[in-house]
Amino acid sequence: MAGTEEESLDDLPPSAKLVFKVLEYNGPLTQKGIVQESMLSARTVRYALERLEGIGIVDEDVYFADARQNLYQLTDLAPQQAQAKADGGKEKACCAE
Repeated sequence: MAGTEEESLDDLPPSAKLVFKVLEYNGPLTQKGIVQESMLSARTVRYALERLEGIGIVDEDVYFADARQNLYQLTDLAPQQAQAKADGGKEKACCAE
């Protein structure tokens, strides 16, 4: 996809934002775990994870309990990026006066 480097969490579809929040609240999960927690279809979760991985918010690791599955978790920078966006929006509103 072109322009994925400039894409941010705000530009993603609602399903990807939901998957982000599920991982933020529950920590590392398999795709099956994300499907159960989010109540989204497996295909939708796959697409959301692909988009989140594309912008560097989610990492994929081996799930040692069952090597056929992958474990998905937020990167170390993901919470900081989300917080910076939230703070940035407040600063702009503050400084616009």
